[in-house]
Amino acid sequence: MVDVQAYLDAQREKDLDKLFEFLRIPSVSALSQHKRDMLRAAEWLVRELEELGMQNVRKIDAGGHPIVYAERIEDPALPTALIYGHYDVQPVDPEALWTTPPFEPNIRNGRIYARGASDDKGQVFMHMRALKAHLATRGRLPLNVRLVIEGEEEVGSESLARYVESAPELKADVVVISDTSMPAIDAPAICYSLRGIAVLEMTVRGAASDLHSGLFGGAVPNPLHELARLVASLHDDAGRVNVPGFYDDVLPLTAEERAMLARLPFDEEEYKASLGLKELYGEAGYTTIERIGARPTLELNGMWGGFQGEGSKTVIPAEAHAKITCRLVPDQDPEKIADLVASALAERAHPSVTVDVRRGHGGAPWICSPDDPAIQAGMRALEQAFAASPLLMRMGGSIPVVGNLDRVLRAPIVLMGFALPTDQVHAPDENFSLQAFDKGSLALALYWDELARALA
Repeated sequence: MVDVQAYLDAQREKDLDKLFEFLRIPSVSALSQHKRDMLRAAEWLVRELEELGMQNVRKIDAGGHPIVYAERIEDPALPTALIYGHYDVQPVDPEALWTTPPFEPNIRNGRIYARGASDDKGQVFMHMRALKAHLATRGRLPLNVRLVIEGEEEVGSESLARYVESAPELKADVVVISDTSMPAIDAPAICYSLRGIAVLEMTVRGAASDLHSGLFGGAVPNPLHELARLVASLHDDAGRVNVPGFYDDVLPLTAEERAMLARLPFDEEEYKASLGLKELYGEAGYTTIERIGARPTLELNGMWGGFQGEGSKTVIPAEAHAKITCRLVPDQDPEKIADLVASALAERAHPSVTVDVRRGHGGAPWICSPDDPAIQAGMRALEQAFAASPLLMRMGGSIPVVGNLDRVLRAPIVLMGFALPTDQVHAPDENFSLQAFDKGSLALALYWDELARALA
């Protein structure tokens, strides 16, 4: 494997230049003004995948932003791996909090700063590096590889979910995804469970229009007051979600899992300090590691209504709004949870207002056996690349399409990601460690040999 590692080292600066090209494209899937940028990003991927030696490279129209597909079939008798990733990124707001412009990548203190550096352009590009290293040094891959890179992960993966249902070219013996994290640079990890998600938006309506707070105050409902009361009712004093039936289907943590999660490197005081917090908050009876990865949550993501400009405008607003997301664990169902939350809000609303709850996208939680040979092959590759014993962990985030891939392909899914807790994912100053970029690229290159042997 020295040849592949030497190639990665020799090509590092050129590869970083290529990655920076990718990061400069503002492929924000949630904002319609970036539709052309989404197409540019997909076309960039097509060109680069063709150049590195992939076959049958093309854009696929599944109703939304393009899906990019590529493959390299060395021998139909060999096992096949499907690599999944996404080229879309989160909005950059508030842009004023970025130290440098979000789409002008730069390196500071051993980190690449740019939107998408960690989530997920940097990690997608690492897969491309690893494949190119094999092809450039050996002329072939040790197994067959397919890639599917979508542009809607940050908005629910609806187009890819439709595509997966009827796409025979995605058939594979294992799915490999690098869109997760590891606890520290010296603690590589494979994730064996993801939380799912249920998205809701609530609107509370009072009078037909905004009203003068002096002339009408005390006689009419204030939707902002009612919104605040309803939102406050969604948790009890012990940090548990106060929605009847919310925990009914939760798969309990076993004693073995709790012991395994307890081995993850985690300093609570350092964690608080890094977040600028004096105290942590969460469901009583569980550790912080368990709460952020293995327990369900209900979070308020935004509230608005009424006058928010400079100075004072004495009105009682006609409407107030809130955005809510629930992170779900096995065996919770996103549609059922959305129904339970909507019902609880409707039942608790004061009769003077109307409450409308709209459902957004959802994704099922996922869990697998850490003993699967494909995962164990990943553990060996990580140990070689990082010179450290890898860990097994749950992740609190969601990758909506994992549930679809699991159900349709019925193949093991290996979540081998290289983001760090300090990467500011989804926040201003998103960044990606150069050490993670280097060691992770090597780990992925090593993995194809390890996986080929494991599946032989």
